[in-house]
Amino acid sequence: MANLAEQLITVLRQAGVERIYGVVGDSLNPVVDAIRRTEGIRWVHVRNEEAAAFAAAAEAQTTGRLAVCAGSCGPGNTHLIQGLYDAHRSGAPVLAIASHIPSPQIGTGFFQETHPERLFVECSHFCELISQPAQMPRLARIAIQQSLAEGGVSVLVLPGDVAHLKAALPTGESTFVGELSPVVPQADQVRALADAINAAGTVTLFCGAGTRGAHAEVMALAETVSAPIGHTLRGKEWIQYDNPYDVGMSGLLGYGACHEAMHECDLLILLGTDFPYDSFLPGRNTVQVDHDASRLGRRTPLALAVHGDVRQTLLAVQPLLTRKPNRQFLDRMLGKHLRALENVVGAYTERVEKHVPIHPEYVADILDELASDDAVFTVDTGMCNVWAARYLTPNGRRRVIGSFLHGTMANALPHAIGAQFAHPGRQVVSMSGDGGLGMLLGELLTVKLHKLPIKIVVFNNSSLGMVKLEMMVDGLVDFETDHDPVDFAAIAHGVGIHSVRIEKPTEVRSGLQAALAHPGPALIDVVTDPNALSVPPHITAAQVKGFALAAGKVVLEGGVGKMLDLARGNLRNIPR
Repeated sequence: MANLAEQLITVLRQAGVERIYGVVGDSLNPVVDAIRRTEGIRWVHVRNEEAAAFAAAAEAQTTGRLAVCAGSCGPGNTHLIQGLYDAHRSGAPVLAIASHIPSPQIGTGFFQETHPERLFVECSHFCELISQPAQMPRLARIAIQQSLAEGGVSVLVLPGDVAHLKAALPTGESTFVGELSPVVPQADQVRALADAINAAGTVTLFCGAGTRGAHAEVMALAETVSAPIGHTLRGKEWIQYDNPYDVGMSGLLGYGACHEAMHECDLLILLGTDFPYDSFLPGRNTVQVDHDASRLGRRTPLALAVHGDVRQTLLAVQPLLTRKPNRQFLDRMLGKHLRALENVVGAYTERVEKHVPIHPEYVADILDELASDDAVFTVDTGMCNVWAARYLTPNGRRRVIGSFLHGTMANALPHAIGAQFAHPGRQVVSMSGDGGLGMLLGELLTVKLHKLPIKIVVFNNSSLGMVKLEMMVDGLVDFETDHDPVDFAAIAHGVGIHSVRIEKPTEVRSGLQAALAHPGPALIDVVTDPNALSVPPHITAAQVKGFALAAGKVVLEGGVGKMLDLARGNLRNIPR
């Protein structure tokens, strides 16, 4: 009879799992050996278990299927936690196998002892310790189904000695439900939604990731009631394409007229979004539609809450609506949006041939133009989020993956690893900041080891740009945000990855074009301007005062040239 480790791997194969990301070692060895002896599943070696969890998160998000990572006892599985938080908050169905010290030693302060069944509770829906053979295979099935059903992480804690034990029960067959039925709203809620929309003079739609699969229905609603459509960062890829009502994005990374459209309308409808920045919401005359009732009203007071899948809700409400032919509000917001794009988003994409260091916006703009129509972009937290939000063009086929809810650094490259394994024939582009890449630099070795054709575009400004901006709006002088330059192209070359370093704007297009066409992994190290900072489309008087105060402090300390460069670099980005 099989041992528990083999039984676990058999259940994972029944769930369609094809790979497990991790680092081999001690208490995890029975699981790794079971993989070695099982057809259809492989072990993917990474350099840090944190990257294993990120890779699993990206695989789950791009496929919709369960993905798996693993870590050995103590430090091996505590490394998982950053990526598991990211996966859990992103709603990615990920199972983590956290192996444990020998079961007789638990509670004795043994070498490498932690308590994973406690540690991972906050970043999982399910976290249980397997202490005897009779708990399997049922706990494995529960963990998998809970992760698929709730969207997020499940953790199985498995001591190495228990994994070696003979199975007490037959494995049998497993059936899992991964595609859930949509939540159909109650008829009275649909009627109330229709009444609210019909009574409002002007309506704005603000869309999140929950509008996935509802593009046509959102467009139909906007057309019927002449509503501008704004979006969150996670909603961008699902709602911005083929959208004649688009007014951009709100929030710290926002642009365009979204903020104005949300605040000037008579009724704001939040569709499939759990947008966390309540200070950017008007706080009045708001309706929210979400398939998860626990999210209703937790960001802003609601005039009406509707529990339902966005698509099902809009299909139900559409026949009850009265057409609003007056487009005055919509056209005014579209005009504001156009002017904002001309003044802000396009500021660094024209006449840049002599601008050195290179404007990162220009790099993002050219990358967007050259990348495949079905490319998967993975984006580092920080300024790369801004460039992705403002310059990547969605089309319904491209994907954009990032740590948009957890907001951790170093996610882009390991996310790209998982995305590339899941989609071997698809172009995967990692938009990496130099800070993020440096944090998990060892994953370049993972890319090389597995010959993954990932294209790593490094926005190398020798600075933590987002932190610099945060300090300035708080009235602080930026401190310890700028660091010595690093030649990442040389590092990649030393690893054995094709690389190019770009220092002149005239080299950007040809350099990116050649690297994207390279058949294997490639790193493009672009030296960009550290003073190219993003200012949100709506900032408070206090933030403006803080920014000015920081500038004054720098000038008083003799940094006139630095602030002059910053002013030149951001003149058009400061909203008027």
